[in-house]
Amino acid sequence: MTPSEPAAMPDTPAIPPAPALDFLCRITCEVGALVTLGDAPLGERRYVPLGGGTVQGPEFSGELVPGGVDWQIQRRDGVTEIAAHYVLKLADGSLVEVQSSGLRHGPAEVMARLARGEAVAPSEYFFRTLVRFTTGAPAWAHLNRVMAIAVGQREARRVVLDLYRLG
Repeated sequence: MTPSEPAAMPDTPAIPPAPALDFLCRITCEVGALVTLGDAPLGERRYVPLGGGTVQGPEFSGELVPGGVDWQIQRRDGVTEIAAHYVLKLADGSLVEVQSSGLRHGPAEVMARLARGEAVAPSEYFFRTLVRFTTGAPAWAHLNRVMAIAVGQREARRVVLDLYRLG
């Protein structure tokens, strides 16, 4: 090899294209008052009871069954870890379990405004979850193989989630 020749590159596989995101639905959920369990080893452990709500989208529509729970850890670094678990009742009566885990964080002053129930633009903070579905309804069995990314918005008395199927 001469000084002007490039060094041989080992065979490396091509980087695959980024996965597609296709809009699946919007979930709007009424939320109850936050309940704290106090300071735990990883931060403040708390939960938010989930009330009813709606599901609307090109893939399916229906309602959110009251009784779900959004478990949270308010970490010492200001990040809120989210683990929500609830049920959707689709328009045909089929039930679909939803498990959602993710993170919410932003500048301290923005998060303080959210905590006070003030209106905050979703662009001012990060709120994303990974969503999985489980159902025994034959017509909706394909949802058992779906992963979705939710972009969330926290309001004073509700949460709005826009779900995108991960392709």
